Amino acid sequence: MDDRRLDVLRAIVEDYVDTREPVGSKTLVERHHLGVSPATIRNDMAALEESGFIAQPHTSAGRIPTDKGYRYFVDQLSTIKPLSQPERRAIQQLLDGAHDIDDIVERTVRLLSQLTRQVAIVQYPSLRRSAVRHIELVAVAEQRILVVVITDTGRVQQKTIEIDANLDESELGELRVRLNAATIGARISQVPEEIRAAKVFFNDSLHATIDIIADVLKDSLSDEVEDRVILAGTANLARSDIDFTRSIGPVLDAIEEHVVLLRLLREMAHDEVDVAVRIGAENVHDGLMETSLVSAGYGVGDDVLARMGVLGPTRMNYPTSIATVRAVARYVSRILAT
Repeated sequence: MDDRRLDVLRAIVEDYVDTREPVGSKTLVERHHLGVSPATIRNDMAALEESGFIAQPHTSAGRIPTDKGYRYFVDQLSTIKPLSQPERRAIQQLLDGAHDIDDIVERTVRLLSQLTRQVAIVQYPSLRRSAVRHIELVAVAEQRILVVVITDTGRVQQKTIEIDANLDESELGELRVRLNAATIGARISQVPEEIRAAKVFFNDSLHATIDIIADVLKDSLSDEVEDRVILAGTANLARSDIDFTRSIGPVLDAIEEHVVLLRLLREMAHDEVDVAVRIGAENVHDGLMETSLVSAGYGVGDDVLARMGVLGPTRMNYPTSIATVRAVARYVSRILAT
């Protein structure tokens, strides 16, 4: 596609997103300074339609972008307009007060929905990919201790366990130090074995206690490894119901199936781009064929632990959605790294 036809396509996409009305050549002439005659614009529109980038919804109407047209438009976005100062301030103010991963996820999904007016989706960091930041042992009664595991993503898992011996504060302190030395930085799946390996530093009398800690953590952590997502802004779809040629019902049914959303997010993790975009029929689930999903990964350093994004009709403001998802993902990553 030459530059002029790309300008025509870009103008059609932007006008259709703004107005929800099919765009005609007269509108393009009046609203955009394309530097060519109306006849040339009509010829360009005919060529774009023949190539499948735009379509005429009904006779005598203007043109609307197709999935192929939206995809070409997104792929040609060379720069994304940065968020405004009020938008950046809103992100900072809402997320800075978060005190744990649950709070971060809940604030993030609400923020994405408010900024984009789409359905926001945030995937919890999977424990499978999390590492241990700290293990705390607290005596709560005779032969009973509270074991607290804090991960590098801020998740906190705690379990009260019964042990076979009474530990004084010095023994409990030494056990705490040894277990942290053995597990800090280790993946969650490695924690039970790393704890058992620490038995070599203790008398036989403490081996049973260490085994109990390892067994309990293995059971409790394995119950929490499944990926899950949280949604916000589903009501925004109702405001966009005229964008769907079919009932909005199939879309709502699809997003209620979290396994579908998780599968899409995992697939998008393989896209070698900062922010991945799936448009229309690129979403293989039937209920999502008229929607687009914009997502980005977040995590600690270079380690992407999960994804977040927004879902809405294909008539989406892609530059704004991409910029917002990218900015929020980067901010959450900075929070997790501190």
